[in-house]
Amino acid sequence: MEQDAKELFRYVMKKDALKRRVSENTLEAFRLLREEGKDFLEQFQGLRDVEQRGSALELEYADRGSMEFSLRFSSDVLLFSMHTNVFEFSRLHEVMKLPYVREDSERSFCGLIHIYNFLADSLKYRRENDLGYLIGRVFVNKDNHYFIEGKQELGLIYSNFGHSVFDLEAAGRLIRASVEYTAKFDLLTPPYDQVKEITVGDVQDELAYKRLTTGKRLGFQFKADQ
Repeated sequence: MEQDAKELFRYVMKKDALKRRVSENTLEAFRLLREEGKDFLEQFQGLRDVEQRGSALELEYADRGSMEFSLRFSSDVLLFSMHTNVFEFSRLHEVMKLPYVREDSERSFCGLIHIYNFLADSLKYRRENDLGYLIGRVFVNKDNHYFIEGKQELGLIYSNFGHSVFDLEAAGRLIRASVEYTAKFDLLTPPYDQVKEITVGDVQDELAYKRLTTGKRLGFQFKADQ
């Protein structure tokens, strides 16, 4: 029993060390994204003041806790959110088939950063029924290698996983790609049949507008915009 306990203890210690290393790398990647996000908006502010004085273009960086920050530009908000846990991919995931991962199974353990797009008014007016969209998610492993699942403008193919290092340059590319995709991802009017009826109670409620869901692709699955 004592030998079993020692083996189990060593396994737990090894797994804990792995997860700590992954978490530290992911936290550093998130710090770089935060830094590049601030710098990007400062560049935009400088361009606005020089090229378009008096412009009403709204730009704002906001810390939303240690694991979240947001960038607002015009009518859009990009929310970057780091998960506190470490994940492993399922055996069926394409990443698990890479020689890079097969050589060392610990490379499949990753930290996770989500990138969401919201309408600025959805957050400003606390419209709880409004939709946000996951436009990408970043996976970082113990070697500080990463890949991105997301839209074509953001996504990196899995085969780059063993070569792409998340550094300041990578963070800058990701910020710019996220802003570019969001700026081109426009708000569409909802289908007529979806909004043609409203109850008397909704009309009488002074906050009825909060019940009407708004989103850039209302009525469509995220995958439909691929």
